[in-house]
Amino acid sequence: MKSYILISFALYYAVLLAIGFFFYRRASHINDYFLGGRKLGKWVAAISAQASDMSGWLLMGLPGAVYLKGGSAIWIALGLFAGTYANWKLVAPRLRVYTEKLESITLPIFFEKRFEDSTGLLRIISALITLFFFSVYVSSGFVASGKLFQEVLGIEYVWAVALGGGIIVLYTFLGGFLAVSWTDLVQGMIMICGIIITVVFSFFTMRESGSIGGALSTSPPSSSIIPDDGMPFLSVLSLYAWGLGYFGQPHILVRFMAIDKVENISRAGNISLNWLVFSLAGSVAIGFIAMAIFPGLSGGQEEKVFLFLVQKLFHPLVAGILLSALLSAIMSTVDSQLLVCSSNITEDMYVKFWGSHSSEKSQVLMGRISVVVISLIAAYLALDPSHTVLGVVAYAWGGFGAAFGPVVLFALFSEKTTNISAIAGMITGTLVVVLWKQLGCSDVMYEIVPGFIANGMVIALVNRIWPQKSETLRKFYRSVREEMRRD
Repeated sequence: MKSYILISFALYYAVLLAIGFFFYRRASHINDYFLGGRKLGKWVAAISAQASDMSGWLLMGLPGAVYLKGGSAIWIALGLFAGTYANWKLVAPRLRVYTEKLESITLPIFFEKRFEDSTGLLRIISALITLFFFSVYVSSGFVASGKLFQEVLGIEYVWAVALGGGIIVLYTFLGGFLAVSWTDLVQGMIMICGIIITVVFSFFTMRESGSIGGALSTSPPSSSIIPDDGMPFLSVLSLYAWGLGYFGQPHILVRFMAIDKVENISRAGNISLNWLVFSLAGSVAIGFIAMAIFPGLSGGQEEKVFLFLVQKLFHPLVAGILLSALLSAIMSTVDSQLLVCSSNITEDMYVKFWGSHSSEKSQVLMGRISVVVISLIAAYLALDPSHTVLGVVAYAWGGFGAAFGPVVLFALFSEKTTNISAIAGMITGTLVVVLWKQLGCSDVMYEIVPGFIANGMVIALVNRIWPQKSETLRKFYRSVREEMRRD
């Protein structure tokens, strides 16, 4: 079994590294290394956005949540679909136009230029928030890869984390944004094929064995979509609120900034949503199927149901290929997050405060060094095997959604918003998320809900007290609106 899986993983890694080496020479300029020269086609932009979004929780965290919570976990999938649709519809077109007009290759640079923040505070605060939550987010990918390699290869958890993280760091280090985007395209296709094959094969296996009804008849309320924790409204709101996170995820928003043409955004959005429907439906189905085949799992073992299914139902060589889908889910998110962290350190700290006259070659080198540094921090955070993938992802996802989501929306749709409003809202959203989590209130309601609301309310309040008075920004808004109408 191990030999077949090693062969499959080795072939998979070879493809990823080949892509990294191919784009190595094309990543000599800072705009190419961090944004691909804004040349992503609709298919690459769409699939890479969703692949980088889903992460290891698609095949570990979500099936595990369905296994434990039953039908009520479907609200997570519904919230994610709604958030993805709104993100492509509302945010993507405007963000693409605005960031090109303002020559911004990172979200903090966009905030600084959009709000005419001459103090540098908005840029540095948003960069620090990004680094904090992405260190946590990247560690979730290392946790997932560690559990994968520990389970299928039988190696110690620490070495499993090092093995999974090392490959991701290498091809991200080499090829930058284009390597990450193209590997995400490959990984996204592997993910959806792996999900569909596993679900279909499991269904026919269960039908032949006569246990097809087991997934829906385990024990009430496993098949009910209404939570039974005594607070159904708050529970549903918390699960559905995952969709709010999309407005503030830098690794997804950067795909909107990099797409080649504004008119391709609508087509890319359709591709993205179709991919998402099949992926989420399959992931939920895997959770229900595992209820019938592997009853009684707990203590984090429920997040390994995809691994158990694949190893139980398929020939070892096929199992190795399908497990590459899980590996793809992990890697496609971690590589994107590493690159965003790298761009924050390079563009928003190094270039801003120390290296404004440095060469592009030295800036790219700093970007590559940053990838390694953030990886080491994330690997350290991932060394505790008791962490669950969904739990770690939920914290980071909620942090980004609450800190950046309202700021992005106000930046794109409100002429009144100032740098003072943005800074106040961003800090408020972040503090609410952290305090809500530390006080243990997350058991009552997902921290993104109070954080997102508090951020938006503070921005709206400060806008009334100190509204935007810059005529330059008003003219900019008008010119952008006219350009979007023409497109």
